[in-house]
Amino acid sequence: MLDIKFIKENKKEVEKAIKNKNVSFDLNKLLLLDEKKHSLLLKIEKLRSERNELSKSKDNIEKAKTIKKCLQDLEPQLAELNEQILEMQLNVPNVYSGDTPVGKNDTQNKVIELCGSPRKFDFTAKDHIELAKNLDLIDFERGVKVSGFRGYYLKNHAVKLQIALMQFTLDKLEAEGFIPMIVPTLVHKEALIGSGHFPEAKDEIYEISNPGKLASGKTEESTYLVGTAEPSLLAYRMNEILDESELALQYCGFSQCYRSEIGSYGKDLKGVFRIHEFMKVEQIVICEADHKIAEKWFNKLLNISKSILKDLELPHRVLQMCTGDMGLGKYKMCDVETWMPSSNAYRETHSCSNLTDWQTRRLNIRYKNKDGQKIYPFALNNTGIASPRILIALLENHQQKDGSVKIPKALQKYCGFEKISN
Repeated sequence: MLDIKFIKENKKEVEKAIKNKNVSFDLNKLLLLDEKKHSLLLKIEKLRSERNELSKSKDNIEKAKTIKKCLQDLEPQLAELNEQILEMQLNVPNVYSGDTPVGKNDTQNKVIELCGSPRKFDFTAKDHIELAKNLDLIDFERGVKVSGFRGYYLKNHAVKLQIALMQFTLDKLEAEGFIPMIVPTLVHKEALIGSGHFPEAKDEIYEISNPGKLASGKTEESTYLVGTAEPSLLAYRMNEILDESELALQYCGFSQCYRSEIGSYGKDLKGVFRIHEFMKVEQIVICEADHKIAEKWFNKLLNISKSILKDLELPHRVLQMCTGDMGLGKYKMCDVETWMPSSNAYRETHSCSNLTDWQTRRLNIRYKNKDGQKIYPFALNNTGIASPRILIALLENHQQKDGSVKIPKALQKYCGFEKISN
């Protein structure tokens, strides 16, 4: 969420972000509502001041009653205006960095780095679906029977391989200074509003209704299943004032993740590339509100993703996302795509973003600097690993002529085997 003062002082830049991020938003309406709010607030403050003066005397009782009646009429109007403004503010896109490519969609993302070369097979390579069936790693049919569309069972070596990937990544991130966590996957809406998943991506989130009563007699709030550990990690310090000496905060969270994939109708119908339920390790950084410091963290996070894929011996490339493919809150965003032989293409496996104070303002996270000022810090996030999507790349890139799959050396000590074979 952008500060309304920032919006007013940087109107042209915000208008440019609205246009180039393909957002339908009436900025003038928001600014008019804000003007109306300030006018009403001045009127209320004046009436309150008059009421305070009258309270010092027993005279003018009728006038005091009139002021009380006016306040009773105006204060609900102010509360309603505040709600309207907040609702609109949640949909204002963040401005974007000067080096972000301007473009309408993913076809205009910019490839900025190639890492490794796609393997040339001297035999007819299989896709991950055939490999998984031959090696008894994934049961798709019974997964659909039990869980429905996009359901699956991981089996045998695939189970150990997926757990190995999580542990390998957690160890690597802990060595980089990240505090590992297993986070709640059921969260209240405040966490999702804070991360920016609400209202923009609400259709992708599963809602869990809770009709039960609390001890207080109130009805329990609905909760939601997270599609990444990011909302839970960010909300960990929600409504807190940090000390500057604490920064930067580095958290990495392991979680089961859930996505409805409503926006992907007709895409990736086979296999485990696009599914409803998966495992993931996510990273977040909360740092000082300084663009140079945030850029250093952005590059560090991106390098961690590249290092993980290098250890897994997987060819990949880095894309800088254009304005039309980066989402409301992103100031700067890069995706890392891994080579998938069966697709004959690079496909997204990691994503790194700098959102400046767009999330921390929503979550009311601030830090106190050495001068005693309370400032909203910057927040960044990055994919550590997501599986079983990464299993596609591992199985397909490391398959052997005899139908077996070689395990990268970095993973062998975690999973306990060097290859998967019949």
